[in-house]
Amino acid sequence: MKLFLWNILLAFAWAALTGSFTLVNLGAGFALSFGILLFAQHAISPSSYFRKVRLGIGLLLYFLRELVTANLRIAYDILTPRYYMTPSIVAVPLDAKTDVEITLLANLITLTPGTLSMDVSDDRKTLYVHAMYGQDPQALRDEIKNGFERRLLEVLR
Repeated sequence: MKLFLWNILLAFAWAALTGSFTLVNLGAGFALSFGILLFAQHAISPSSYFRKVRLGIGLLLYFLRELVTANLRIAYDILTPRYYMTPSIVAVPLDAKTDVEITLLANLITLTPGTLSMDVSDDRKTLYVHAMYGQDPQALRDEIKNGFERRLLEVLR
C-alpha cells in the first residue's frame, strides 16, 4: 500500500511539473512513476504491489474478454431465428469469505451479460447465479470458480 501511495504522489508531482492536471496526463504520470518504482524496487523494501498490479490488469483483461464474448453470444442468439437460451439457476460454492470479496465477485458476474447474481446463502458459502445459457451447470460453475473468483481472490489476498 505504501508503494501505491508513492505512485499516486509521483503522478501528481508529474502533473505539477508539466502544469497539466488532466486525466490523461495523470494517467501518464502514474504509468511513468510505476516504471520508476519498478526499476527502483531493489533499492526499496520488498512489496507485492507490482505483482498485485499485474494480477489486477489480468483480471481486467479477463473481464473485458468475457464481456465481449457474452455480448457476441447474446447478439448471435438475438439475430438468429432460433433461440439457444436454456435459462437455469446455478449454485456456485464460494471460496470468497469477506463481504468485499463476495460483493465484487457478484458484481463481476452481474456485469457480464447473460448472468445475474441472485443471492448468497445464509452461511455465505454459496452464490446463486441465474444464467441465460446454463445448459451445462458444472461448466458454468467451473468457469466462475476458475475464472472470476480465482483471479479476484489473487488480487485481493
